Amino acid sequence: QVQLVESGGGLVQPGGSLRLSCAASGGPFSRYPMAWFRQAPGKEREFVAAISWTNSYGAYGGYTMIEDSVKGRFTISRDNTNVFLQMNSLKPEDTASYYCAASRRGQYSRRDDDYDVWGQGTQVTVSS
Repeated sequence: QVQLVESGGGLVQPGGSLRLSCAASGGPFSRYPMAWFRQAPGKEREFVAAISWTNSYGAYGGYTMIEDSVKGRFTISRDNTNVFLQMNSLKPEDTASYYCAASRRGQYSRRDDDYDVWGQGTQVTVSS
């Protein structure tokens, strides 16, 4: 059973940086496309970034997708057991709960219903 645990959230001033981590356990993690989504209070969950699977040598397929609103500020990466979201130049509108997700069906996409394993979320608050 794949389990995902996010960490790294917190309070940061506008213009600051945070690095979110998602630790995976309990399954062939390297085969799954992974993604980050976020949800602000009163808003729908939205896609942030996705990264394709890794091969048997631990090198990921090399494909990433980044939502336009965070492009140039956020970067997604992964190793054999973790997925990371590096967030720079943070803005107040980035305030949300951030969720890590895995697609055991191998769906590399922006759609949240293509991801079937979710973490519990980590709160990011950008405020002065």
